[in-house]
Amino acid sequence: MSRTSWTALKSERLAAMTDAERAEYEQAYAEARLAAEVGERIRMAREAAGVSQRELARRMSTSQAAIVRLEAGGVGATLTTLQRAAAALGLEVSVELRPSA
Repeated sequence: MSRTSWTALKSERLAAMTDAERAEYEQAYAEARLAAEVGERIRMAREAAGVSQRELARRMSTSQAAIVRLEAGGVGATLTTLQRAAAALGLEVSVELRPSA
């Protein structure tokens, strides 16, 4: 029994999608990627500040589990959540809107 690689399976599924399905997939992928990137930035800022997940959660009045999900990109952070995290780390939020590539 041969196994199909993840890359091959992904290629097959993408090729079988309609244009509408492909657009929906691309949108969902972009959202997940952004959530992961934001989570990574929060984790890096927290570690640079020498703050544990538990301490950040305390400062934000939330649970450590919520911080884990945020840093893992499991949830899309709202601007309010980003502002709370930034304030808890002594930072500020900056949003940049620019043309798409």
